[in-house]
Amino acid sequence: MNQKEIHAQNQNSWNMIADDWFGTTALPVYGRNIPSEDELCLFGDVAGMKILDIGFGSGHSLIYHGTRGAAELWGIDLSNKQKENAEILLKQNGYKPRLFVSPMEEDPGLPKDYFSVAYSIYALGWTIDLDTTLNLVASYLKQGGIFIFSWDHPFMRCIEAENEFLAIKRSYHDEDILHFSKGGHPVSLYNRKLSTYINALAKAGFVIENMIEEVDHRTMNAQPEFSSAYYSDYKAKLFPLSFIIKARKL
Repeated sequence: MNQKEIHAQNQNSWNMIADDWFGTTALPVYGRNIPSEDELCLFGDVAGMKILDIGFGSGHSLIYHGTRGAAELWGIDLSNKQKENAEILLKQNGYKPRLFVSPMEEDPGLPKDYFSVAYSIYALGWTIDLDTTLNLVASYLKQGGIFIFSWDHPFMRCIEAENEFLAIKRSYHDEDILHFSKGGHPVSLYNRKLSTYINALAKAGFVIENMIEEVDHRTMNAQPEFSSAYYSDYKAKLFPLSFIIKARKL
């Protein structure tokens, strides 16, 4: 499959399952079993700032920033249905967002050197072309602007449950595209190493300020039983399920 075919497949699938993911994994939550923004305070004070959400989903993260005084709420997402859901939610809460349906690898007409903050909560990993996406994100940001994103820890897709044990079933070094089903619909994405994200950020003109792999205190203090679920407290006690990176445009 080429990039255009993957975008078409993923867009169709997300249009079908958008309602099932309404309100999930949105700020202040960054991901699974990882400290929240309420604890980390990576964004700081966003009052009066212009904010860009890469992969805005149902719009809940934009509302989070709206309630904290952000001046303008912008976003792009691959799914028409996500845009429909987000526009309804945001307008019901009194906001006038500027939302675009577009692959993150393409510029839908966003202003350059305009935003103080860009972020992507569990969405950046869907990009088919990481370098192009990060170059575009950098172009949207003012000098000194921050970019924060979270995603599945890449080690997650190397591990599978086997007879009540966790076994390494896939090489961490393998960054080939993965084809699987989400909500009964086909999707495709790359499982990139952490170093791939870090090096791509540096290449795009970012400097890394924070990288978080910590597991939240609740999980670390728990005594979970074995679970074969993709996300489970049992796994999180052994390795991080999510990671967060905060970078700043030079």
